[in-house]
Order: sequence, then C-alpha cells, then structure tokens
Amino acid sequence: MRHDAIEAWLNAVAGLAVSAALVALLRAVGWWDAPAVVVSAFFFVASVGRSYALRRIFRWVEGR
Repeated sequence: MRHDAIEAWLNAVAGLAVSAALVALLRAVGWWDAPAVVVSAFFFVASVGRSYALRRIFRWVEGR
C-alpha cells in the first residue's frame, strides 16, 4: 500500500477516534447541548489539529 493510502486510512481512523472521544468529553462536561456552532467549532479545531499532527508525522517518516 502506498504511503498516501496509508496516511488517508490512518487519518480517517484517527478522525473517528477523536470524534468519539470528543463526543464523550462534551457529554461528560455538559456541553453537548451547547449551540451547534460551538459544538461544530470543537470538532473543527480537533480535525485541523489531528490532520496537522498526522501530516507532520508522515513528513518526518518520509524524510528519514
């Protein structure tokens, strides 16, 4: 499997894990009922952070 495909799958799986964890966290702290834009902002920030971190890791691996 090519590195691009591995990265895409890892990003998708990590996205599912981060989303599930974020849902659990928001429910635990009582923010799940916050306005939709607030909940969406949490997911947006988590998505950008996850994608950035994985991309940095893959660039580091490819550069070795």
